[in-house]
Amino acid sequence: MSETTALPLAAASEPPTGLWAEIRADLACVFERDPAARNRLEVLTTYPGLHAIIAHRLAHRLWRRGLRFPARLLAFLARAVTNVDIHPGARIGRRFFIDHGAGVVIGETAELGDDVTLYHGVTLGGTSWNAGKRHPTLGHGVVVGAGAKILGPIQIGDRVRVGANSVVVKDVPSDRTVVGVPGRIVPTRAGGPRPAHGISLDHHLLPDPVARSVQCLLERIEALERELRARQAPPHAPPAPERERCEVCAAGELCCDHTAPPA
Repeated sequence: MSETTALPLAAASEPPTGLWAEIRADLACVFERDPAARNRLEVLTTYPGLHAIIAHRLAHRLWRRGLRFPARLLAFLARAVTNVDIHPGARIGRRFFIDHGAGVVIGETAELGDDVTLYHGVTLGGTSWNAGKRHPTLGHGVVVGAGAKILGPIQIGDRVRVGANSVVVKDVPSDRTVVGVPGRIVPTRAGGPRPAHGISLDHHLLPDPVARSVQCLLERIEALERELRARQAPPHAPPAPERERCEVCAAGELCCDHTAPPA
């Protein structure tokens, strides 16, 4: 498998299991990824994400048996109750977890591997009205932050983290972090130790490529100003005081020493 290709569900490392085994695994993974979960009764009765997953497991089996209308009706009822819209044709692996379960949308041809975690407001959507594969494929252990959008028939590799409110429209290799609009791959944890189950929930520990770019521009401007001053200064002239140099710059409040007395 190439680095840029997500592991398809057909190549999952574990054999397929029955419906109840999948539901039990979905229930158990809640306690691994949500510290607010206290007991099984509370999770079974008050977690809309889990309700949506259970309904999808049932609707997907109806869909595969050709019972399209009952499958869509069950998915519609689940959406009305949980505010999670999962098309019954979507293929979802084991131990799937939706945190908070509000506003999540998963399209018909989406494919998700095992141990995937989605936060509220996530969309796995399409970019075409044509029939066929038009939704993303997520590998194993993927974590998608709140409000993120993954659009089109793209491949998201194993253990990828997608930052909150990112918009991903291109393939992402395994073990990468994506942030921004459009999503950009940032070097954060390449070669680092992998957490248990290959899942990292530290989706808040993300770099800010925009801030870094602005910082690089400011450093470049400072270097160019130093070079310009050096070329404009008369030969053997003493350097101007720091206060004078700042006063000719619109960003003087950022670089002046405010503890010095006024010139």
